[in-house]
Amino acid sequence: MPTKHEQILKYIEQLEVGHKISVRQIAQTLGVSEGTAYRAIKDAEVQGLVNTIERVGTVRIEKKQRSDIERLTFAEVVNIVDGQVLGGRGGLHKTLNRFVIGAMKLEAMMRYVEPGNLLIVGNRDNVHRISLQRGAAVLITGGFDTTEEVKALADELELPVISCSYDTFTVASMINRAIDDRLIKKEILLVEDMLSPERNPVALHVDDQVARFHEMVQQTGHSRYPVVDDGNRVVGMVTTKDVMGHDPEERLEKVMTKHPITVTPKTSLASAAHEMVWEGIELLPVVNEQRKLLGVISRQDVIKSLQYMSKQPQVGETIHDLIFQGFSEVRDKNGQVAFRGMVTPQMTDSLGTLSTGVLTALITEAANRVLRRQRRSDLVPETLTIYLLKPVQLESEIQLVPRILEMGRKFAKVDMEVYHEEQLVSKALVSAQVFER
Repeated sequence: MPTKHEQILKYIEQLEVGHKISVRQIAQTLGVSEGTAYRAIKDAEVQGLVNTIERVGTVRIEKKQRSDIERLTFAEVVNIVDGQVLGGRGGLHKTLNRFVIGAMKLEAMMRYVEPGNLLIVGNRDNVHRISLQRGAAVLITGGFDTTEEVKALADELELPVISCSYDTFTVASMINRAIDDRLIKKEILLVEDMLSPERNPVALHVDDQVARFHEMVQQTGHSRYPVVDDGNRVVGMVTTKDVMGHDPEERLEKVMTKHPITVTPKTSLASAAHEMVWEGIELLPVVNEQRKLLGVISRQDVIKSLQYMSKQPQVGETIHDLIFQGFSEVRDKNGQVAFRGMVTPQMTDSLGTLSTGVLTALITEAANRVLRRQRRSDLVPETLTIYLLKPVQLESEIQLVPRILEMGRKFAKVDMEVYHEEQLVSKALVSAQVFER
């Protein structure tokens, strides 16, 4: 029987897109406490089923597919620019296709305004009205208001008219930044991306006997299974090694490995891969917040997904990308691969010297790149020991020289030396887990 939390989530999922909900309304409708309703609504927000908008409330939205993650809703735009909704609240759940900056004459501007767009413009009431009539929402910059006629039209068409205090350039930059953040998230594979929702995971029950385990091995060809209780909660893992030498009538609860390591759908695949390699695990159960079994992932599945993702184009820039983009690959005087670049203002601390955090990022990225050259491998750093650290001034050119000391199937050690004007300014040792790409 589903819990009250699950009943609320199912109720929310069945609501129409655009429907407003509240803690009190959910509590009264389903006969639960307000605390239970609040926690379920927050969970629904994490799952992308609802969105909470300041001064508007919580609204049921269309759950985005992975391919549409970079698209923003008008409600999200309101939050990004700290805006005020002047009209058209009923359309806040809608997704915008693109935004248009209205810094041109009306005739030229309207050539770019299409249904589903967001027009960013100043206090031009006529433009506001025409944009709505063409099916596009409006974002008014500079903190200006609009006419009552435009507000009424926005309510009628359910197209938001938003006002914010920022100028047009700042607003466009903020929205672009939000989209870029979404693109980076889209690149990061999560466990949920490789789970098949329609496939029921194979599991054994705590009261099953060892004989049942052997039957499942014959039927499926697998040699390890999650073990669940009456509530479908994962309480153990059982493998061939666990049952070896035990009587066929022995209960699995007596032989299984208790308190197994699990992951959630929001765990990154890289983190799951590291956990598997580090702990020597071939199979990980995927669970929800109540530890109920949702599926399983194998080490082979994870590696295949990461290999596939490595072939896809990169569309967003992370901090590591931005830090390392000014560095080029060179050869040092001994023919060793090295990376050379300049210390920019963004890479310094309050004293104008190279930040230790940035240096750490440079060292791990250089180590990662030299490993990829060697064996198409990625590393997950476990220890980073810096033996030497001298100050490096702004606009100084530095050179990172990585040397692989040890390279096993699952483990690597990389020695890193950092030079400025042929003087050693830093020395470090990176120990890391390795997984094939």
